[in-house]
Amino acid sequence: MRKLTIAGIALATALTAGCATTDQGAIDEANATASSAERTAENALNTANSAASSARTAQQTAEEALAAARAAQKAADEANERAKRMLERASQK
Repeated sequence: MRKLTIAGIALATALTAGCATTDQGAIDEANATASSAERTAENALNTANSAASSARTAQQTAEEALAAARAAQKAADEANERAKRMLERASQK
């Protein structure tokens, strides 16, 4: 569908540029332009898909880092609580 749309636009452009012509050279040029535009669009889509994949990987890594940070915070809180109890016991003696 995209290929037909691009080819149609290129053909319409070729036919209406300057004067309406059915010159084979203009049609060939329009087809070449359409093919080039299609390749460019395909490359852009591949780049976007790659970027989306990288973003998903980065999000997963960030979620794992957040989970590790929360676990470390919990361990630090527990260690502080133990230290606090030890100090309280030591001061009572």
